[in-house]
Amino acid sequence: MKFVIKLFPEITIKSKPVRKRLVRQLRQNISEVLKKEHGKIAVQGFWDKIEVYVSDEIPDLGQKVAKTLQRIPGIANILRVQNYTIDNMNDGFDEISELTNRVMLHQVKGKTFVVRIKRAGIHTFTSSELERYVGGGLLQHGESLGVDLHNPDITIRLEIRDSELYIIEERFTGLGGFPIGTQDDVLSLMSGGFDSTVASYLTMKRGLKTHFCFFNLGGAAHEIGVKQVSLYLWEKYGASHRVKFVSVPFEEVTAEILKTVHHSQMGVVLKRMMLRAATEVADSLQIQALVMGDSVAQVSSQTLTNMCVIDSVVETLVLRPLITMDKQDIIRLSAKIGTEDFAKNMPEYCGVISDKPTTCAKKERILEEEANFDFSILEKALYDRRTIKIDQVMETVQTIADVELVAVPKVDDIIIDIRHPDEREKSPLMLTNNKIQTIAFYELMSNVDKLDLEQTYLLYCEKGTMSQLHASHLKGMGYDHIAVYSPNS
Repeated sequence: MKFVIKLFPEITIKSKPVRKRLVRQLRQNISEVLKKEHGKIAVQGFWDKIEVYVSDEIPDLGQKVAKTLQRIPGIANILRVQNYTIDNMNDGFDEISELTNRVMLHQVKGKTFVVRIKRAGIHTFTSSELERYVGGGLLQHGESLGVDLHNPDITIRLEIRDSELYIIEERFTGLGGFPIGTQDDVLSLMSGGFDSTVASYLTMKRGLKTHFCFFNLGGAAHEIGVKQVSLYLWEKYGASHRVKFVSVPFEEVTAEILKTVHHSQMGVVLKRMMLRAATEVADSLQIQALVMGDSVAQVSSQTLTNMCVIDSVVETLVLRPLITMDKQDIIRLSAKIGTEDFAKNMPEYCGVISDKPTTCAKKERILEEEANFDFSILEKALYDRRTIKIDQVMETVQTIADVELVAVPKVDDIIIDIRHPDEREKSPLMLTNNKIQTIAFYELMSNVDKLDLEQTYLLYCEKGTMSQLHASHLKGMGYDHIAVYSPNS
């Protein structure tokens, strides 16, 4: 099986050396991601396309590869094709028609159709002549409802390049954007909500290698949530490049702001403290720009006046991909990329420290308020920050209670599959003797009070790390009937 990768249009208009570099990076990214998810798969790069060769022997591998390719930045379209070499293309109408019938005849049954052909090279026939001939063959041998040139149920697409025939079985829409690694690194300030997750996705899509910086205002539970959604974003859209996750303990900074800053100015001062800290983190990682999820006038700190005052505290470039987006548009995009459920269950900690916040901060007033702030606390927070490789981020989470690992559950035990819906769909959990419930890990806390305290529940995930983590926290909260289903233990 072969996939033909069509390049994002902005890649094709670059100069020759830039285009070659972008295509080379995209090919490397595709190879890296497919190798991680599906084992070794052949990838070959060309001037105007990339070809991926997949074994036909593994069931459903083609569909899995197609889904993976749809999540890699830099790809406009993915074509699943059957590829044939025609010795004499000018006299090959019958052969082309026969091959097309073999591959596509079942798709036109009970439907109207049209044939569209693209050609490259020198041939004695026109594309429209071949379209009529191939369409006639499908009409004669298939059980279709006929040809419809304007509004068909299905479009049969063929491409001819010199002596090569490509019959397009299926077409998938890619992510677009530039390949990750072709642009500079950025540091995204992650709160785990709708805005920061969507902003991070958009920078990844544009080819920016996106690292994550989290300011912990809400304790261990908040940090776990942000680590989970950051890991999800990276695994789904940025796995071709390893990035860093930086956690900065900001509880004492917040407490100091509450003690020393007037309540109307707290929101602006907090953002300025975050930018100060983020700039130092970025400098230590040799990163030139920060990313924030601000949208004009969404909250008090995001008026133009306030953002100017906030940004003036640093010289580092601050990117705001969502700056003109409406909240509903942000939420819709969050749902599309799979971060909505994370965000809905993520508490908003930034808002708790503001009371009647200013929407028109004056720099002079802010400097007066900050003069009372003990900056040694900010320095201490920076000193205590932790930098972790993103693929190891969940391994560093501290558990609060030991949990039992169960390899063979009892008949009455209920298994709770806490994996993300995408993972469940990819690899369903099949058991014959036990009832299985599905509660995604980001919904556990809101659903735990619905569990029967007399019943034993076993949490399950693929590697066991996340299930142990959540089981540990639930046991620490007093839910002693929680254990972990670990079939490989």
